[in-house]
Amino acid sequence: MINNVTLVGRLTKNVELKYTSSQTAVATGTLAVNRQFKSANGEKEADFINIVAWRKTAEILAEYTKKGSQIGVVGRIQTRNYENQQGQRVYVTEVVVESVVLLDNRSINEQQPVQKQEAPFSNSSSMEIDESDLPF
Repeated sequence: MINNVTLVGRLTKNVELKYTSSQTAVATGTLAVNRQFKSANGEKEADFINIVAWRKTAEILAEYTKKGSQIGVVGRIQTRNYENQQGQRVYVTEVVVESVVLLDNRSINEQQPVQKQEAPFSNSSSMEIDESDLPF
């Protein structure tokens, strides 16, 4: 069966990174994805979609994104349920992120300072070329 989801949106808050008892990284967050249409009063509407990422993908999300970062995710929809403290059955639907694309350059640039590079050949002098030196 096919279960494939592709989303582009902005994180509503910083992702929460935790580690399981076996030291596996897991990050959770919510992605705001704009709808293709506006409401009756002309305002843009968005869906708020829970996401969960595991292992290296979770660590990348935690290190290079923050609230407001625009990201693209590819994953699958997963539903799960559990019993809360009041004894009620709670159902959760989320996107399990299999890959992520960081679409906001600022999220990377703020984490890693840009090193200034010299232009190639900037320390060499100009060279005179005569037409007779050209092979054509």
